[in-house]
Amino acid sequence: MKRLAVSALFAALFTPAVFAAETEWTTMFDGKSLDGWKAAENPAGFKVENGEIVVNGTRGHLFYLGADGKASFKDFEFQAEVMTTAGSNSGVFIHTTWQDKGWPSHGYEMQVNATHPDKIKTGSIYNVVMVNPAPHKDDEWFTYTITVKGGRVTAKINDKVVTDYQEKDCGIKGDRKLSEGTIALQAHDPKSLVRYRNLKIRAL
Repeated sequence: MKRLAVSALFAALFTPAVFAAETEWTTMFDGKSLDGWKAAENPAGFKVENGEIVVNGTRGHLFYLGADGKASFKDFEFQAEVMTTAGSNSGVFIHTTWQDKGWPSHGYEMQVNATHPDKIKTGSIYNVVMVNPAPHKDDEWFTYTITVKGGRVTAKINDKVVTDYQEKDCGIKGDRKLSEGTIALQAHDPKSLVRYRNLKIRAL
């Protein structure tokens, strides 16, 4: 009985703190402005409408810097609601870093694409893991969950796992690999229009 009492006390003291740490989300977008974000190369490609980040324009990337300008994550869970329109292409970069022009050279791109001609569809890790056909439809909101933990990347669309990739040290060169960094949204081209809302992230 004494052992059970000690165990119960231990659980009461420590379980809430662990639970809180595992469930504490950071809201990345206030629904009104792009505070905490910084656009590179084509700021006009990102605007806020009806509580959504609307991505439409020539190549550009919107980097999440956070309230202190230093946002960086290693193991994390990211979630957003996304809606693509016909023929549109976008992406969510992970473990990336700010750069003022060009396609981000750090980290991986998690593809956003249902009907754009590119065969690499939503949930893919661009040039690493290909998902095809697309796991969602245009003009419908879907939940995109990206988790990185211990070198493993999983992508879920509406709670269904579409990618489960374990990165291995196989002589990967350059910065196209997991390390640590922030999130960036991609404006791909003027014909692509994609909407994001309810973006949030938590460290694991």
